[in-house]
Amino acid sequence: MIDTFRRGSRRMTFLVLAAGAGFFAMLQSLITPVLPTIQHDLHTSPNTVTWVLTAYLLSASIFTPILGRVGDMVGKERMLVVSLAALALGCLLAAVAPTIGVLIAARVVQGIGGAVFPLSFGIIRDEFPAARVSSAVASISAVVAVGGGLGVVLAGPIVTTLGYRWLFWIPLVVVGLTALAAHRFVPRSPLRTPGRINWASAVLLSGWLVALLLPVSKGAAWGWTSAPVVGLLALAAVLVAAWLTVESRAVNPLIDLRMMRLPAVWTTNLVALLYGASMFAVYAFLPQFTQIPTSAGYGFGASITQAGLLMLPMLVGMFAAGLLAGRLESRFSAKAQLSTGAVFNVAAAAMLTVAHDARWQVGLAGGLVGLGVGLAFASMANLIVGNVPAGQTGAATGMNANIRTIGGAIGAALASTVITANPQPSGLPREAGFTAGFLLLTGISLAAALATLAVPSGRRGRPRRRTGPAVPDVAPVPAGTLAPVGR
Repeated sequence: MIDTFRRGSRRMTFLVLAAGAGFFAMLQSLITPVLPTIQHDLHTSPNTVTWVLTAYLLSASIFTPILGRVGDMVGKERMLVVSLAALALGCLLAAVAPTIGVLIAARVVQGIGGAVFPLSFGIIRDEFPAARVSSAVASISAVVAVGGGLGVVLAGPIVTTLGYRWLFWIPLVVVGLTALAAHRFVPRSPLRTPGRINWASAVLLSGWLVALLLPVSKGAAWGWTSAPVVGLLALAAVLVAAWLTVESRAVNPLIDLRMMRLPAVWTTNLVALLYGASMFAVYAFLPQFTQIPTSAGYGFGASITQAGLLMLPMLVGMFAAGLLAGRLESRFSAKAQLSTGAVFNVAAAAMLTVAHDARWQVGLAGGLVGLGVGLAFASMANLIVGNVPAGQTGAATGMNANIRTIGGAIGAALASTVITANPQPSGLPREAGFTAGFLLLTGISLAAALATLAVPSGRRGRPRRRTGPAVPDVAPVPAGTLAPVGR
């Protein structure tokens, strides 16, 4: 017991990382089922209330890779505390928000907490023995996956019994305690990557992410051919070209593009883009499908709580697969697990396309999605962690999470367009719309499964530094000091 509660204890470190990552993931999905409740309580419009989700998405997409890189430079445990503190502050602001504007601002602050993902993977790589890194990364990935699913399950009961503001009060308590525990127990980073923040690159990265994700998220509401959507997408193309130019010439790049070109990295990121597109669309629309009233000729007329319970098989599948993934890597490579997870996703989407008339069919498909997500999250994280220099773990895993988020935004937008294309006179989607949406997800899932074949089976060489004195990837830096600037 004494060993558990001391600085440097791997068990305590893991518990802190799991709590932070799990609750951030939960806050991603916890709000989605209760947007109508928030809209009614804060007297706002359906279009405005969706910014509660959009603001969180944009903020997380900006801060995840940037703070992951900062953590690589100044200390991962420091930025972990900052990220958790920001997440707790955002929860407090959201819990007391008197207006929709304050709530949206609170969600922007919460999005800073997205950095807990890459920072957690970097800390695990720094602190755990090599033999335990894969299983620990897989376990954190399982917690992230389960946290996302748990939000859908818990939203209904919490709102029904306590009110929607408790969706923020409860995480506030846990995340606040987790931030204190991270400050007290997580050891200081033994490895710091020399360099400075490339602010021009950070601004350009933030700019093209916002310019891409905003029209993708709002395209259905604004119109895909509207001037704002077309203009923002064109701006994103210009900004990403400028970002690539600045990064390729920088002495201290924010995201090392040579690292991103490693075969294991770019292929895994491609899978993440496609897998995210199918996975997040299922998260968004499967609960919606179950809540369609039976008077529409399909659906189950489920309440928010009942819809969440129908997602329990998905939750169980995520948790089981995620916990087993690390333990299976000695027999089944991360690539094999990623391919298997993608195949589970194809089977689930195909099943929903042809069989969604009974609750057990939806539950079974959800279970398959859960198994696929659990394996995929764990294997993607391990592929990235195992194939990049230790000093770039935060930046690399942060970009992988970002690319998965971009895929999710694109997949959800495409599915929404297909599902709502030809509504009933009542305004509800037709069953044919959902069938076409599930068929679209089947195609995207199949593309993700095929993309896994391009992922290298083993670990490959890592890029060398361009200039300056050699700094070994595993060279420790004395605790409490910063590595010298310059490369």
